[in-house]
Amino acid sequence: MSPENAANPWHPDWLIPDWPAPEGVRAVFTSRAGGVSQAPYESMNLGDHVGDRTACVAENRALLQRATGARSVFLKQVHGSDVLTLDNKTPDGQVADACVTVQRKLACTIMVADCLPVLLTTGSGGVIAAAHAGWRGLASVDGNDVLASVYKSFRALSHMEYKRCAIETIAWLGPCIGPTAFEVGAEVKAAFEAVQPGSSRLLVEKAGGKYLANLPALARLHLQALGITRIYGNDGTPPWCTVCNASRFFSHRRDAAISGNGFNTTGRMAACIWLD
Repeated sequence: MSPENAANPWHPDWLIPDWPAPEGVRAVFTSRAGGVSQAPYESMNLGDHVGDRTACVAENRALLQRATGARSVFLKQVHGSDVLTLDNKTPDGQVADACVTVQRKLACTIMVADCLPVLLTTGSGGVIAAAHAGWRGLASVDGNDVLASVYKSFRALSHMEYKRCAIETIAWLGPCIGPTAFEVGAEVKAAFEAVQPGSSRLLVEKAGGKYLANLPALARLHLQALGITRIYGNDGTPPWCTVCNASRFFSHRRDAAISGNGFNTTGRMAACIWLD
């Protein structure tokens, strides 16, 4: 059991990041427990685009806000690299796969059901960010991957030069599809190799031209390339795998395979970071 599983002040199944964030920076990762949705979305589904009842999603989002004391801004995530700077007037539903803010009581929020959520803060806690890091977002070309894009916006708000900001940045990786479950094709391997040296060793060949990809390790590699070395959270071990832990985590890939129709009938969890 990871250290994040201990001492949760909200629902006991939610994760509190175990990282050296400064005082005033708060973060949480919801599990599938603690909400009001019915099967197959039981129970803390936060996604309003997966077929769940609108009233249930609204109540779950209200439960999250009451638990955190901060307003989560829910993005329309499209596996891209656009970054949104949040303020108190930012509505839900804006198209972006990452967000940053310096506003208090406003939670940068990323929804996931297999992709990797990445949370960022500075050592002083003046700026925070969150990113949705699936393979498409990580393997974008021309240096425009989602982590490079969010770090650019994050650094601009921090008003620090590049090297100092990288040293000051603290990152946390949340649960995602694990390296024993994330089967990809040769085109995904080639996409990573084209943008990030060293990626090959993190994609293990299987029979039939398939590979097992280590998504959290690939994200760590991208963060390290940006100069960010203070990285915590998901280490690729089984407790972090969304596919392997059905009672705790939603998983699009697992649940689509179970349904047999490939439909998007699983809920969404959220990684949230805010300034208290």
